Amino acid sequence: MTNLNLISESKSFGGKLGFYSHPSSTCNGEMRFAVYQPPQATQKSVPVLYFLSGLTCTEENFMAKSGAQRYAAEYGLMLVAPDTSPRNTGIAGEDDEWDFGTGAGFYVDATEQPWHQHYQMYSYIVQELPALIATNFPAQTDKQGIFGHSMGGHGALVCALRNPQLYKSVSAFAPIVAPMRCPWGQKAFSRYLGSNQESWRLYDASELIKQVGYHSPILIDQGTADKFLAEQLLPEVFEQACAAVNQPLNLRYQQGYDHSYYFIASFIEDHIRYHA
Repeated sequence: MTNLNLISESKSFGGKLGFYSHPSSTCNGEMRFAVYQPPQATQKSVPVLYFLSGLTCTEENFMAKSGAQRYAAEYGLMLVAPDTSPRNTGIAGEDDEWDFGTGAGFYVDATEQPWHQHYQMYSYIVQELPALIATNFPAQTDKQGIFGHSMGGHGALVCALRNPQLYKSVSAFAPIVAPMRCPWGQKAFSRYLGSNQESWRLYDASELIKQVGYHSPILIDQGTADKFLAEQLLPEVFEQACAAVNQPLNLRYQQGYDHSYYFIASFIEDHIRYHA
């Protein structure tokens, strides 16, 4: 394994779940990720599905709580879940706030001091991590999909819309679809990217969809009892943007569901099947 440190490994639904760390040249420090290899991966290379987690999460949350391995095994998909930010960079204040810094990389390439030296999550997700997966695992690199939750749903949509040739499919659970218009996004973007809001548009799915569109229908699940729905998530903004350019969107409001992994676990099979 090239530059990979295996932290732990477990058997799961006939496949193999591993947690890894590696020195990242993009983020200028150690990064972590988890990989689930379905049973089919022992015989042949398999398609890869990336999951980007939300605020405060690590590479562990999705693998521990989503129940995705059962369906990944059934459909023969490799799952890759990276961490949500660099950690222990030595940047002053990086651990002070739950919605900025550690665990809150927002999947952008920071341009502002001091964050830009480490917080290059967009390039890490789109370039460095897939190259690492291709080198070390039986991955079908021409068959990649991406999805995510909350901040990670934002990241998945942005990565797919900006790189349609890399991702055959994209979906999201309760994504932050209009970060330029919500407090979480405005806080993160102003500090990572600076005050010029033109640069923010590159990381706003509702702005991007109007400019570039996407080659396939987009699936989004959103709980109606999500406490962040009205102020932070704004799915109606993305829905309007998709409608304006005739982008196929399957936005499903799930009655009574909140923002938790119980919500994700309830609909994870639909998403795995959609990507498969």
